[in-house]
Amino acid sequence: MTEKKEYEFGVIGMAVMGRNLALNMTDHGIRVAVYNRSSEPTETAVKLSGGKLHGTSSLVELVSSLGRPRKILLMIKAGEAIDAVMEQLAPLLDAGDIVIDGGNSWYEDTRRREKNYLSAGIKFFGVGVSGGVDGARHGPSLMPGGDRTAYQALKPVFEAIAARTESGPCVTYVGPDGAGHFVKMVHNGIEYADMQFIAEAYHLLKDVAGLNPDKLEDVFNEWNLGPLESFLIEITAKIFAVKDPESGGYLVDQILDSAEQKGTGLWTARVALEQGVAIPSIIAAIDARALSSRKAERVRASRLLPGPKLTRHMGDTRKLIQQIHDALLASKVVAYAQGLSLIGTLSSRNAWGIDLGEIARIWKGGCIIRARLLDLVTQAYDRDNALPNLLLDAGIREVIESRQVAWREVVCLAQTHGIPVPAMASGLAYYDSYRCAELPQNLIQAQRDAFGAHTYRRKDDGSGKVIHTEWLD
Repeated sequence: MTEKKEYEFGVIGMAVMGRNLALNMTDHGIRVAVYNRSSEPTETAVKLSGGKLHGTSSLVELVSSLGRPRKILLMIKAGEAIDAVMEQLAPLLDAGDIVIDGGNSWYEDTRRREKNYLSAGIKFFGVGVSGGVDGARHGPSLMPGGDRTAYQALKPVFEAIAARTESGPCVTYVGPDGAGHFVKMVHNGIEYADMQFIAEAYHLLKDVAGLNPDKLEDVFNEWNLGPLESFLIEITAKIFAVKDPESGGYLVDQILDSAEQKGTGLWTARVALEQGVAIPSIIAAIDARALSSRKAERVRASRLLPGPKLTRHMGDTRKLIQQIHDALLASKVVAYAQGLSLIGTLSSRNAWGIDLGEIARIWKGGCIIRARLLDLVTQAYDRDNALPNLLLDAGIREVIESRQVAWREVVCLAQTHGIPVPAMASGLAYYDSYRCAELPQNLIQAQRDAFGAHTYRRKDDGSGKVIHTEWLD
């Protein structure tokens, strides 16, 4: 009789992300069994692996092929599909087995699932996976949340397949229950802001500086050699180089200006609003996508609503390009500050114990928002891991202080020319609000007390005593 071969990892879902993660594992000598509800994707994955992947035709066969504790990664659509597969899997598993959801699941669903399966001794992990299809194949950034002791069984595999930088593999234990999926959600929110900042810079460079895609490619390639170096800047330069085979011009000019979204940005905004954490750059980016989708209305409004006459910049173009560069960099710093503030707040309220410096470190490679700037962010938390806000770090302050004049001038220039820069402008307003010792919300509290008896506290009374005044008698 032939000895039964046990596999180290199971992967359910052989669409491109699941397939690429499975192939990534085989590249590192990990024995992987795979399953898909329809057989064709499984057969394709096995063929692409050169027979290294072990294809199975049922969940029973998959589970029986795995060594214990079984480790099974779900790469299927978030939502009800996860619960449906878990309902089928649970009776087949034993205490100590580990199930991992690698999709973009709502973190509260992950918390619920982790709690539900705990009674059966099944360890449920929510793992954020960033880097797209290429990252999954060659090294993503991984954000696992779940039982700390169970993580030790996953750690060798995760560290093997993750992207690597000079700081090590781009994976860390994030925290319990939904912490991993929460961090991935906020990562995506920062991604929304980052992409919007770049789009606003592009708008200014195109319509005010008068640069065509050929020149824009040069500018973004140059920017990618300095402090703005990042995955998104790199791919933006490449986008500007692509010609349109139909018109003979540049393909980017032929794309309908109506951006779509899948929901993680909206989740980030929802949590921030519910928890009272300001993330205006991220929310502005979401609003910008929503408004862009109203193309027909915008075309009509462009003929009816007055604004300043758009004119080309007549000054030093190189200086303008540098100013836009500086405004983009300062805006990006503030978006990181907002996102990390949200993570820190929820970590504290849910007792997750998230290390923000480690989060910055694992974002340095593999993920969509990987950037040179994250070196400075990591260093900031190395200096003070209890920073209430990234902007309070001396190194980060220097980045803003040396560029805030350009940032302000670019926002003013955009408004003068009628160019919308909602994310850059809201980021600047966040910075100014955060550094303002006296805000006008004292008047708002007076108004609330006047019309609704909502009370207020006096600044000269440290006891926190609430007061109501009959303002309107």
